[in-house]
Parts: sequence; structure tokens; C-alpha cells
Amino acid sequence: MEENLEKKLFNKKEDGWETVDEIKKEKILDFSKGYMDFLNRAKTEREFIAEATKMARENGYKDIAEFEKLQAGDKVYFINREKSMYLAIIGTESVENGLHIIGSHVDSPRLDLKPNPLYEDTGLAYFKTHYYGGIKKYQWTTIPLSIHGVIVKPNGDKITVNIGEDENDPIFTITDLLPHLAQEQMEKKLKNGINGEDLNILIGSIPYQDKDAKDKVKLNILNILNQKYGIVEADLQSSELEIIPAFKARSLGFDSSMVAAYGQDDKVCAYTSLVAMMSLENVKNTAVCILSDKEEIGSMGNTGMESHMFDFFISEMLNKLEVNKPNLLDRVFCFSKMLSADVDAGLDPIYASVSDRLNAGFIGKGISINKYTGARGKSGASDANAEYVAWVRNVLEKNEIKYQIAELGKVDVGGGGTIAYILANKGADVIDCGVPVLSMHAPYEVTSKFDVYSAFETYKAFWRE
Repeated sequence: MEENLEKKLFNKKEDGWETVDEIKKEKILDFSKGYMDFLNRAKTEREFIAEATKMARENGYKDIAEFEKLQAGDKVYFINREKSMYLAIIGTESVENGLHIIGSHVDSPRLDLKPNPLYEDTGLAYFKTHYYGGIKKYQWTTIPLSIHGVIVKPNGDKITVNIGEDENDPIFTITDLLPHLAQEQMEKKLKNGINGEDLNILIGSIPYQDKDAKDKVKLNILNILNQKYGIVEADLQSSELEIIPAFKARSLGFDSSMVAAYGQDDKVCAYTSLVAMMSLENVKNTAVCILSDKEEIGSMGNTGMESHMFDFFISEMLNKLEVNKPNLLDRVFCFSKMLSADVDAGLDPIYASVSDRLNAGFIGKGISINKYTGARGKSGASDANAEYVAWVRNVLEKNEIKYQIAELGKVDVGGGGTIAYILANKGADVIDCGVPVLSMHAPYEVTSKFDVYSAFETYKAFWRE
């Protein structure tokens, strides 16, 4: 009797793997193969949007500019400067009843080249960098790095760069002091062990064969770049070149139960929501998928969610549905529901002291829902109301999807933010809903394959509601 009462009343977080049969387990493992393959092709925001566009076209989506009018069932997308993207399926219900939105971001912490990056010092050539997003700088030394991005010439020619991923490519690295000479460095606080100005990428050491030349190694590197890409040094000023880990996404553990990969924050939620949208055909409420940029640096800029580009996309939908009228955009947002699809901090037992175990997200126990994020006194948070939390719980429970409701660490320890507040400020009901991650913002992050599949199931169920 007591056992039955405990089962009825207690909220227990079960290990997800214990709840699946062999058929479901194979589905989970197979889904993660596709996820890891995608991650290896789409390590940057531009690469992700290119792959997402290809996937969308293959599944019947068209650029919204290709439509004169829209009707229920139409599948549309809009690409914003090759770095963010919005997709939608027009529902049978009036848009005045609101949209069902899932929003993630496709940028990840990394190093960016400075505008004038190339220099030589004591026979070695380097690229200078400026880190992007919240990183632990020491983690980026002595690992294999690759260079991704674009170089745009004044005449408009755009050159795509991707070097360091192929097994036949060279890689790059940031050097560090040998422990024998690092006594002073090792006395510093961890955050000051490596200075931002010292995150310089080692890129070459062979001098150009010209006895009269100055900075011969730099000249040799520029000659190589000129021959390969047809550029000169000044062209680096109009480039977006990102330095990211050359690691491949791999299965982790003897049981292959986890994924280890760069950029899972937030590509794990972006991928699962994108694939979930590709599985939809007919929806009641118009379904919208946001793949945003710049979240890691505050969502600013014209490709971030703080810009008006998303509003422009929704306005274009309203125009082509021939229903637009004054204040309709505001009304649509005020009656919309959204999942802010961003990752959560998974409890790491090695560092458990920073988490409240009763309110932490655990690896392998399903999708993690954060009613609020923010820092300390919920500063900067979007705090979902109880009615909306209950609505989301109902969707998950009736679809038998494992979930956990969590916070991002102990009170006063830290905090974080997502794009949730931006849509909440427009009037939508929003809650954060994503995959728990170990080693978040590190060059190699860890997720559970069970949780990855749970995210896919969650996003699909939300849109089908």
C-alpha cells in the first residue's frame, strides 16, 4: 500500500534508458547517427543554415519570396544573411489565434579572427583572434583547430573557407607553456592563466625564398593563401573566419550512450527542432521554427533575435495570407506559444556542489524544462506562468515523453539566458525547453542520446498539439 502511494504521489526522475524497449533504443541510436553526421557538416552558423536550407528544399519548403499568396499547408522559409533562418508551415486555424513557435540558435562559442590577424614573430606566423561568447580560455590551447568561414572581396566575390576538417588538411593550434617553465602562470587564477590577447593561432613556419623580403614566413603564408584563394592580406579585413575545434562528433562511452561534439549548445536543439519540423505535414496552429544567430553574445545585430527580421518574416506571412491589418502582428504574438529550445546545464557529479540536486537537469532523464533562467534574483529572466507550464506538461505527459523541470545551478552561483525573453516581451507564452549538456561551452560537449531523441519527440508533439 505504501509503495503504491509513493509511486502515485512522488515525482521521481527515472533513468530514461530503463523505460525503453529494444525497438525504441534502436530508434534513439539511429537518430543520433544522423545528428552526429549533421554536426560534422555544420559546425558554424553559416554551414548550419546551408544544410538546413538543403533539408528544407528536399522536404517541400520554398522561399517565401516564391509565393504570391499563402494558404494552409504551405511550407515556407526565409534566410537572413546566410546566418539565421525562419521556417513555417501554415496551419488550418486563423493566425489570429497565435503561432506555435520553437526557437533555437545555431551560433556557438568560438574564436574569430581579428580584422588584421596575420603577423610573424621569431620565424613563426600567427593569426590573432578575438573570442566569441563565454569560454574558458585555457580550454582552447593545445587542441586541433580548423578554420571556417568566408572572405569577401571588394568586388563582391565570396570565397568559402573550410580547412582542417578533412584528414588530408593541415590543422592549427594555440600553444601553451611547458609545466617546467609555468610556475608563475600556474600561480594565477584559472581565468587569467591564458590571456585573450594570447589566443593566437600558429599557422606556419617556412620562410619565402627571397633574401630581400621582410617577414618571410608571413609572406610565404600570404603566397599560399593567394594561390589557393586568390586573396591579398587586405581581403582578410572583409572576412568572417571562425576558429573552431577540428574534433569530429563521436559516440561516447563503452555503451555508446552519449554524443561528444563541438557546438552542441545549441545545435542539438536546432537540429532536433529542424528535423521535427520536416516530419510535419498538416498542423492546426501555424508552426514556426527559428534558427537564430548571435545568442552567445546577447542576440544583438541584424541576424540576432533582437533585430526586427523575425517580425518582418511574420509580417510577410500575414501579407501573403491576405489577412494583415493594423496591430495584427502584435495580436499574433500575444496569442502565440513558444518553446525556447536551448540547452540546460546537466548535473555533473564531479562538480555537483554548484547544483541543487532537487532542481537540476540530469543526463539521460529526458528533456529539461527551465521555468526561468536569469541570475541570482532571476535577473534577466523570462519566468513562465504556471498555466503555461501546466499546458506544456500536459503535452509531454499525454505523449509519454520523459521530462524534468530544472534550474540552471544554485541560487547566487551563476545563471544564464536564452532568447526566451525576446519573444516573451512581444507577448508570447514562452518556456525554455532543451537538452541537458555536460561541459557546456567547452570545445567538446557531452549529451545523452536518450535526451537528444526526447527533444525531437517534444518538439514534434508541441507542433502537433
